[in-house]
Amino acid sequence: MKPWLNQAAIIARRDFIAVVATPTFLLFLLAPLFMILMAALGGTGASKMVATSEQALRIAVLANATDHAAYAASDARARQAWRAEITPPQLEILPAHANDEKVARALFKARDTDYAAVMFGPATRPVIITDRGGHNAASYLAALAEQVARDQAGKLDPAIALSRAERRQTGERADSVRGRQTTGFLAVFLIFFLTLLLAGQAVGMLAEEKSNKVIEILAAAAPLEAVFLGKLIGMFGVALLFVGFWASLGTILVTISPLAGALAGPLAQLRPAVGLGNFVLLGALYFTMAFMLLGAVFLGVGAMASTMREIQMLSLPITIFQVAMFGLSSAAAGAPGTRLAYFAEIFPFSSPFAMAARGAVDPALWPHALALGWQAIWVAATIWLASRLFRRGVLKSGGSLWPRWSKRSRA
Repeated sequence: MKPWLNQAAIIARRDFIAVVATPTFLLFLLAPLFMILMAALGGTGASKMVATSEQALRIAVLANATDHAAYAASDARARQAWRAEITPPQLEILPAHANDEKVARALFKARDTDYAAVMFGPATRPVIITDRGGHNAASYLAALAEQVARDQAGKLDPAIALSRAERRQTGERADSVRGRQTTGFLAVFLIFFLTLLLAGQAVGMLAEEKSNKVIEILAAAAPLEAVFLGKLIGMFGVALLFVGFWASLGTILVTISPLAGALAGPLAQLRPAVGLGNFVLLGALYFTMAFMLLGAVFLGVGAMASTMREIQMLSLPITIFQVAMFGLSSAAAGAPGTRLAYFAEIFPFSSPFAMAARGAVDPALWPHALALGWQAIWVAATIWLASRLFRRGVLKSGGSLWPRWSKRSRA
C-alpha cells in the first residue's frame, strides 16, 4: 500500500499547489468578505434611497403671517409626544394667497418634494388636501389647527372642539420622488441581474472553441477584433431571445392571474421623469452597453484561460467587481445629483446602471446621448484590449501589447 499512498500524496500535493499557488486564490479566499462588503453597499444604497425619499416628504400649512408663530409653536409641542421613528413629516409654514386651494394643489406637483397633506384656511375651519396615503398627516394637521384655535380662543376644555377640518383628496402623484427613485433602483437591479445572468456564457463558449482550435481558424479568416465583436453580437442575440421569452411569459401570467389588479396600483406609481417610452428605450440601450462591456471582459477571460478551473478562478473577481458596480449604482440611485452619483455615471463599468437610474429622476435626455457614446468607446476599447491579449498570450503573435510604447522604450 505504501507506493499507492505515495502516489496519491504526490497527486494531492500537485492539485493543492496548482490551486493555492495562483494570484487569484487570494481573491477566492476573500470572496465571503467581498460579498459581505457588496451586500453592505447594496443595503447602503437602499437605505439612502429611503432616507432621501423621507427627507423629500413634507406637510404644509398656508397661513396668514399672524398665525405663523402659532403653528410653529404648536408643531414644536406636538412633536415632543411622538417617537423619532414615527414623527410626522417636516412641516412647512407658507404664506396664504388669494386662491389657497389652487396653490395647495400646485404643491402636489412639485418635482423635488412630496407633500403628504396641505392645509389652508382659518384654524377654526381649515381645509386639508391629502394624497391617498396622507391620512395620518391630515390627522396631524387637523390636531395642529385645533391647538392653534384653542390658543387663540384661550380655552382649555378638551371636550369642546373649536376646529372642524374639511378633508379633500387629490390623486396621489404618479411621479413622486419616492416613485421615481424606486423606478431607478428597479432599473439598476434588472439590468444588473440580466447582465450577470447572460453575459457569463461568453466565457465557456470561447474557452471551448480555443480548446478544439476553432478560434484559431476564425482568427486566420477574419481580424480578431471582428471575431470578438461577432461573438458578442451573437451572444447578445441569445440574450434578447431569453429576455423576450420570459418577458412575454411573465406578462401573460400576470395578466391572467389575480395579481393583475393588485399590481396595477404600484405599477402606476413607477413613472420615470423622461417618460415611460423613453425610459424603456434607454433601459434597452443601457442593457446593451452593460452586456457588451461585461461580455467583452468575459471573452478576454475565456480567451486567456486554458482550463475550466482557470475560468472559474478568473471569473470570480470579475463577478465580485460587477457586484461592486451594482452596489455603487444602487447608492447613486438613492442619492441623485451628488458626487457619488456623478462618479457612478462617469465610471464606464457602472455608467449603464447609474444612467438608467438617472432617467427615472431627471427629465433631460442629452446626458444619455453623451453617456451612450462614452460607453460605446469603452466597449470598443475593451474588445480591442481583449483581442490584443488573446493574440499575444494565446496565438503568440502581434508583437507587444503596446507596440508604440515599446518601440519608444527600446529607442
